[in-house]
Amino acid sequence: MTRIDFHTNVPDKVAYACRLVRKAWAANNRVVLMAEDSAQLAELNAAMWDFSATDYLPHVLVTDELAAQTPILLTDSDEAELPHTHKELLVNLSRRAPSQMTQFARMIEVISSQEDDAAAGRKRYVAYKQQDYPLTHFVAGKS
Repeated sequence: MTRIDFHTNVPDKVAYACRLVRKAWAANNRVVLMAEDSAQLAELNAAMWDFSATDYLPHVLVTDELAAQTPILLTDSDEAELPHTHKELLVNLSRRAPSQMTQFARMIEVISSQEDDAAAGRKRYVAYKQQDYPLTHFVAGKS
């Protein structure tokens, strides 16, 4: 069963996702990032290039022909066909429960401090809990 970690009170979801992905990639994990929409997907793609002057985060869109060989994939679609090589970690920046989440060993839900995003996150938390998913909660900015 997919382990789900909630990271809440995040001030900047895209920058936070870049830090999560850097850490996951350093641990040799393959990662899929689910964006809310095409605008956030474009912002995420640009941020992955500009995130750090010293770190390179190899990524492509999930529809790219090099997706299976690239450790970090970006998408905004639940309908995208994911390579079988990418089943370790899903980072969800969207306000919906990804339809393919059960294919992953772990999912991180990134929830901002904005009330509408937090409310959507709380609904997903309750739904996952009712389905007996193993859940953890981390509040950004607190130790």
